[in-house]
Amino acid sequence: MKHIGGINISEGFVSSVNVNPEGGVPKNSVNSAKLFVDGVEGDLQKDTKHHGGPERAVCLFSSELMNELNREGHKFHPGSVGENLTISGIDWSLMDTGIRLSVGDSVIEITNPASPCSTIQHVFSDHSFSRISQKKNPGWSRWYARVIKEAEVFKGDFVSIFYSED
Repeated sequence: MKHIGGINISEGFVSSVNVNPEGGVPKNSVNSAKLFVDGVEGDLQKDTKHHGGPERAVCLFSSELMNELNREGHKFHPGSVGENLTISGIDWSLMDTGIRLSVGDSVIEITNPASPCSTIQHVFSDHSFSRISQKKNPGWSRWYARVIKEAEVFKGDFVSIFYSED
């Protein structure tokens, strides 16, 4: 973590960009996708009551958490739990509503944790998808974000989290 003019920056990169043109999970890794205000290029949402839209345009998850979950005996891979961006190197404990991230040339803002549902239970060795529930296991959830600045995002793009010190 760096300290620059009263703002902390956690740095990482996009390890995978994931979409599913038919909707649902898993999402498949692609080289790039454009982040739009209303969603990710090439990614369909079947259940628009719980997924997608401007406040849930992008779903993010940590590759380090995936690795830890795999060590617990689960079967995670990029896109397996519906995330559009699998992020490496970011301190996931910093994730919270209102945090802004630059992702390549895009800027996104975290809106809320993504509540897990039964469509991802197959990834968990015990089918207990609540393992990545922010309410039950704080710090282990996926996060939704709104798109502040639209841009194409590529695998390998630089990611940084900005937040004010108060």
